[in-house]
Amino acid sequence: MEAFGLLMHGFAVLLTWKTLVLMMVGLVLGIFVGVLPGLGGPNGVAILLPLTFTMDPTSAIVMLSCIYWGALFGGAITSILFNIPGEAWSVATTFDGYPMAQQGRAAEALTAAFTSSFIGSLVAVLLITFLAPMISSFALKFGPPEFFSVYLLTFCSFVGLGREAKHKTVISMSLGLLLAGIGMDTVSGQLRMTFGTSELLRGVNFLVAVIGLFGISEILLTMEERLALRGHAAGISLRVVLRVWIDLPKYWITLLRSSFIGCWLGITPGGAIAASFMGYNLAKRFSKDPESFGKGRIEGVFAPETAAHASGTAALLPMLALGIPGSGTAAILLGGLMVWGLNPGPLLFVEHKDFVWGLIASMYLGNVVGLVLVLTTVPIFASILRVPFAAVAPMIVVSCAIGAYAIQNAMFDIWMMLGFGVVGYVFKKIGIPLAPFTLALVLGNRAEDAFRLSMIGAGGDLKVFWSNGLVGSITTLAIVLLFWPVIDKAFGSVGRLMRPAKAPG
Repeated sequence: MEAFGLLMHGFAVLLTWKTLVLMMVGLVLGIFVGVLPGLGGPNGVAILLPLTFTMDPTSAIVMLSCIYWGALFGGAITSILFNIPGEAWSVATTFDGYPMAQQGRAAEALTAAFTSSFIGSLVAVLLITFLAPMISSFALKFGPPEFFSVYLLTFCSFVGLGREAKHKTVISMSLGLLLAGIGMDTVSGQLRMTFGTSELLRGVNFLVAVIGLFGISEILLTMEERLALRGHAAGISLRVVLRVWIDLPKYWITLLRSSFIGCWLGITPGGAIAASFMGYNLAKRFSKDPESFGKGRIEGVFAPETAAHASGTAALLPMLALGIPGSGTAAILLGGLMVWGLNPGPLLFVEHKDFVWGLIASMYLGNVVGLVLVLTTVPIFASILRVPFAAVAPMIVVSCAIGAYAIQNAMFDIWMMLGFGVVGYVFKKIGIPLAPFTLALVLGNRAEDAFRLSMIGAGGDLKVFWSNGLVGSITTLAIVLLFWPVIDKAFGSVGRLMRPAKAPG
């Protein structure tokens, strides 16, 4: 009941004309960046983050989170109408969504996608509402060793549980940690890796890096691919919406299963991509007619969209409660909170209740308003895809440059942004993931400070990370997750050896 009362307080904070207008602006911008192929939620949040620097933290984070919700909704439009995933996690949606559009059922597919996105996000927001305060209260007992063990757990889980090649994840994370060390050492006050350049005294600005990594790199990739978009028209009527909603109870098991899969993979760093494919594959596996999947089955739209959106929303839980982002977008939002002088983690729920519960309330209202908005404006946003990319790209590049310059009013940051854009382009071409790089760049300094303070307090004895049951269990779990692929492979080999051999003949 306490969580319910605090949520009502959050709605009281949220329901002002100024905040509601910013919410609508955020949703429209989010749907816009979600519709543009390759731009998506993380890139849109990164590019538009500097627009919020003059706002108060509550208004700013509400607008940014609504950009994210809008991008989640918008990605389905390109997947279904144009067979081009607006987001990486929308790939599974194309399997049945585009065939439905080819059969003249585009409105039905879009309604299913938007509705299942809403359901997945709603389940994840309910999880955040009731679990985040409990986790943050527990985390108030943490000291430097406990915090370092949690950061270690995050880094190790990205390596051990991620879908990407392990060596590429390690390379990406190592480069992020290296860049996080540039500038003034917060413990000793010494300068590191500045190479006599005064511009590097402040270190590598996280926001400049993500604008280049996500925004500029996507422009370069899209220019290279020279996308020519031709798709199906769609207009959603109330009759179609009601028909899809009436049929929803038939798929309650799929929706519930996909929601739980998404929430789990959002809290752990499995990610929305893994969640969408897992949701789709399980729906196909447990279906009475698996052969119909890939030919225009509406359940093949429900499953991946529910899982992906539950994952994308649940990734905010560890960010708010522990200060540890569960996804690339959550890492960007974490950087924004730091810019506004807020430190995500357990104290956030104690010192900034208005902010936290206003944000959680905006997740509920933003999803409801976003659902209504996309259902009524699909033709408008679909027409954006027919604007020549040559007209859109310069506007995005200029927005990126203005955003990078506005952070510290430094021309050096624009050059740094362009440099990170090239780095992001190269990373994507050779398959190195950007999420571990972003995570390490955000958490690198905090992890290093926690480790060094732990070492100072323990006189350099690494046993401090096993000094009590809490920190010891987290550290051990981190090591297990780091070597999980090896452990899983070893146990799989043992299992195969223990199976009885088949009789000859």
